[in-house]
Amino acid sequence: MEYTVQKLGKLAGISTRTLRYYDEIGILKPARINSSGYRIYGQDEVDRLQQILFYRELGVNLESIKEIITAPSFDSRLALNEHRIKLLERRQQLDLLIANVEKTIALTEGRIKMSDKEKFEGFKKNLIDENEKKYGKEIREKYGDDTVNESNRKMLNMTKEQYEEFEKLSNEVNETLEAAFLTGDPAGELAQKAAKLHHKWLTYSWGSYSKEAHAGLAQMYVDDERFTAYYDKNHKGVAEFLRDAIFIYTGTEK
Repeated sequence: MEYTVQKLGKLAGISTRTLRYYDEIGILKPARINSSGYRIYGQDEVDRLQQILFYRELGVNLESIKEIITAPSFDSRLALNEHRIKLLERRQQLDLLIANVEKTIALTEGRIKMSDKEKFEGFKKNLIDENEKKYGKEIREKYGDDTVNESNRKMLNMTKEQYEEFEKLSNEVNETLEAAFLTGDPAGELAQKAAKLHHKWLTYSWGSYSKEAHAGLAQMYVDDERFTAYYDKNHKGVAEFLRDAIFIYTGTEK
């Protein structure tokens, strides 16, 4: 079956402007242009649009989607299986949050009692899922599944007080790091305090700490543009500064 822009947009629940934009950037070209100048889409284009919308729903940007689906190695069947896994993970997270909200409502109405641990389960699971989505592949390749799974278990078992301290410490690391960066000295007192706080912050989620692993993570902050963007959001060069401070803190040579 073939579709015009309007019919395909209505079928997929997106605007005709979006479809035209996809054509302009080369992510979804029509099968042909008819004699009247209308874009015509066939089954292959419908299937590709479905893949695009799946990736969009999972938070992948258009530039990355284009690279994925236009790669010679792209396997649509394998991609669908991956989408299914990710969507099931998202459903599990939503179910957990819904259950958490329902319990909290029942708690406020006096129908049940709810432990502090239960109140924070959904939020901790969400943090783990977000980290997996953003950095899971690289972290697992670097440290292995067992290490990452143990870290996730440790996070889920945090008490309310531990979780609050974890969040507080994260803010303290960033504030100290920013002040240290302005000194320009990764070996200075403030920079080494930031590295020490970073070490303490890691112990909340890492099963065990080693200087080598700490230094390796610091190097990843520089090598991976997503980590770099997070640390450099206010000042360019902060990720490298933190790396250098941690290298000094752990006694690691560049």
